[in-house]
Amino acid sequence: MERQFDVVIIGSGPGGEGAAMQLAKGGKRVAVIERYRLIGGGCTHWGTIPSKALRAAIYQLTEALRNPLLQRAGVHANVSVAELRRSAQSVIGQQVALRQKFYERNRVEVLHGEAKFVDKHCVEVNGKVVRSEHFVIATGSRPYRPNDVDFGNSRIFDSDTILNLDQQVNSLTIFGAGVVGCEYASMFRNLDWKINLINNRGRLLDFLDDEISDALSYHMRERGVVIRHNEELDRIEASDHGVVTFLKSGKEIRSDILLWAAGRTGNTDRLGLDQIGLKADGRGYLSVDERGKTELPHIYAVGDVVGFPSLASAAYTQGRVAARDILGLAESSGHSDQIPSGIYTSPEISSIGKTERQLTEEKIPYEVGIAHFKSIARAQLTEQTAGVLKLLFHRKTLEILGVHCFGANATEIIHIGQAIMAQPGPGNTLRYFTDSTFNYPTMAEAYRVAALNGFNRLF
Repeated sequence: MERQFDVVIIGSGPGGEGAAMQLAKGGKRVAVIERYRLIGGGCTHWGTIPSKALRAAIYQLTEALRNPLLQRAGVHANVSVAELRRSAQSVIGQQVALRQKFYERNRVEVLHGEAKFVDKHCVEVNGKVVRSEHFVIATGSRPYRPNDVDFGNSRIFDSDTILNLDQQVNSLTIFGAGVVGCEYASMFRNLDWKINLINNRGRLLDFLDDEISDALSYHMRERGVVIRHNEELDRIEASDHGVVTFLKSGKEIRSDILLWAAGRTGNTDRLGLDQIGLKADGRGYLSVDERGKTELPHIYAVGDVVGFPSLASAAYTQGRVAARDILGLAESSGHSDQIPSGIYTSPEISSIGKTERQLTEEKIPYEVGIAHFKSIARAQLTEQTAGVLKLLFHRKTLEILGVHCFGANATEIIHIGQAIMAQPGPGNTLRYFTDSTFNYPTMAEAYRVAALNGFNRLF
């Protein structure tokens, strides 16, 4: 028997959830199709939440072991990744329960099974046909797995399988120095593993402001991470004793295990797109316009399945934008393009707006205001003084053009700058930070320090 809905959403990650909630509140009859037993998608079950829970557990462990009392008592800990990851299970359970209530409260029906298009208005799920006027594809992405890398070997992992690591490790090679590679390099270096980070580009995270990228490289090297830039893979050989990564430069990198972190693939290969004349690119990503529409105007795609920026926060916003378009509503905010990046290295990185490189290329007259965390009282109190807050602003109008932060809690601190950048007209100005009173001592005070530093450069 055929089921009929106004909108069918394929995938229950952040993008699918954002679209579903907006559409349900707009009066549409909505169904979400989820291929796994529990809702939440990769973000909840094997991506963002589990990896950040592991990061938090590692941080708590290392901070405790730095306690002078424990050091004097000779306390040491040899804790496995599996033991550290157990803390993630309760968080995942809480997230699933919370989101299940969202769907129930908004009367969104969840259909479990794999969706495959049979025509432009119908998908098949578990042998049953589901018809809809509109579709939102929110199937996410998965780690890219080249054919010449043996992921069946117990010493070779990707970002999904590394969280199931159950063996003793002293050294790790990470091939790929994107966001995932840098995050795991920081995370596992905090466990005192020997880390080789192999990058096929000339600098780390080259989409960041150059100064922030340089700060990350310096801090990683200072912590003992060996970074190798401009390298290409020749082959990988794994044995019972470890992994050897052969590079085309002639280098041979030996380690206990290898983490492959070189790219991702959109989850589109099992959707039956050929049945509706929709084509993904070579990496499985779908092309969409600014509202999330694919080449078929009644089919939208949001989240990681469309590629950059591949952030959970961005996916949720993209889902809401697509939903509002389906509802025939104008976008509620003019700032959906101002999405901050959040990178959970140690320390964190977050940025929003233009980089110095972009402003220079666009010939925009800008100036820089900087606050080093070592000068901020709160950072001194918490002994987290590695870091910097950087404001880029227009020399004449004082408009904030970009905010870049490297340091503890950067992903939280960035939102102060984001809020000011979102203000219309004269509301977005460097003077907000110089004329406002900030609690003392707080990390927010770094904005005042950076703004004053920037003003001093004008005279």
